[in-house]
Amino acid sequence: MSPDFVLTIIQNAIKVLLFATLPLLSVALVVGLLISIFQAATQLQEMTLTFIPKIIAVFVALLMLSPWMLGMMVDYTRDIIINIPEIIR
Repeated sequence: MSPDFVLTIIQNAIKVLLFATLPLLSVALVVGLLISIFQAATQLQEMTLTFIPKIIAVFVALLMLSPWMLGMMVDYTRDIIINIPEIIR
């Protein structure tokens, strides 16, 4: 197993991680930004107002995107398992 092969595996793992988490983080960012604008406009500084909508939005996004995220992770795992003979060499 060459160092280039190991780096390729690590790069692919990082890509899968980023692609799987980026939509959820984007949803949390947009909801947080909207709530911050609302709080600035109304001068309402309640701490729980920021957390509850973000949790709900991320949960809904997770429910909607979980088949796609699971498919990406299964494909990556399948590629790793198929390449086991090359990894052992």
